[in-house]
Amino acid sequence: MAKTTGTGLRPGWTTGACATAAATAAYTALLTGEFPDPVTIDLPKDRHPAFALATERLDDDAATAGVVKDAGDDPDVTHGALVSVRVTHGAPGSGVSFRAGEGVGTVTKPGLPLAVGEPAINPMPRQFIREHVAAVAARHEGTGDVVVEVSVEHGAELARRTWNPRLGILGGLSILGTTGVVVPYSCSAWIDSIRRGIDVARAAGHPHVAACTGSTSERVVVERFGLPEDALLDMGDFAGAVLKYLGRHPVPRLTIAGGIGKLAKLADGHLDLHSGRSQVSFASLADRVRGAGGAPGLVDGVRNANTALDALQQCRAAGLPLGDLVAAAARGTALGVLRGAPVEVDVLVIDRAGTVVGSA
Repeated sequence: MAKTTGTGLRPGWTTGACATAAATAAYTALLTGEFPDPVTIDLPKDRHPAFALATERLDDDAATAGVVKDAGDDPDVTHGALVSVRVTHGAPGSGVSFRAGEGVGTVTKPGLPLAVGEPAINPMPRQFIREHVAAVAARHEGTGDVVVEVSVEHGAELARRTWNPRLGILGGLSILGTTGVVVPYSCSAWIDSIRRGIDVARAAGHPHVAACTGSTSERVVVERFGLPEDALLDMGDFAGAVLKYLGRHPVPRLTIAGGIGKLAKLADGHLDLHSGRSQVSFASLADRVRGAGGAPGLVDGVRNANTALDALQQCRAAGLPLGDLVAAAARGTALGVLRGAPVEVDVLVIDRAGTVVGSA
């Protein structure tokens, strides 16, 4: 079991770590006839977790082991999923070959760190599995030539709650993880999906991508610009992740779209728009209203507004375009993070009904 972090939240293990443990147990059984249970693996930073086996099966020419993923206190869609690995002998000199079993996706679009047609088992989990297969082979006089087939129970259903369909990973989940550890609420998987989404859009040659805070803003940009699905980035709260990655891997045009609350925070320089990590500054909104010539009463009303939407409605009633002011300042923040990268930026501020109430 992973130790509790300094936040009091318990970390967990990635699907890649679970697949590594299952592969290690299965290959050991294939060579010795016995499954190690629990099975211990070696991860970066001198971590050596032990995993209990949930399932095991030994046939004449194959061994299968399963591990239930424990994501700790992170709200991971794969928490509790059964990750199974079936290991069979491969052709002499073939090394480790990977296959997608039931519930693991296949790559169908370029731009990902795996070739089209490959099972969606990411590079680091592949490296972990290769290293552990080699170690088992050395201990038990094996060749290390194996076929590793990874499956995730109900993976196809779970994948519909991830970015995989949009990224062109079809048929199931990806086997993920760079360190093997899930840090609670780090949202590393979401940020990684944003980066892969940009990679896929670039590989497809899309000149225009949209980073949206939610489904309403995404619908608006599709209606306005006719963008294809793989040009849409589910930014959520992670504006910084989008902008920093586009700064290194530019696309000619970026549209940022979202509600006035989140974009008001971006306008003030916040790159994490989550309500628990940044707040709308009504003093800042009031300053923008004053700078645009707003009457003293309107400035005071905005400063004392209950919500950003309340402030917007007050300004709309007074004929002052607060949405445009926020959009312009948010665009300024974005350009600052991009640091001169060749990305044209426009911003749309949208209300809850899906009406554009500001742009820049």
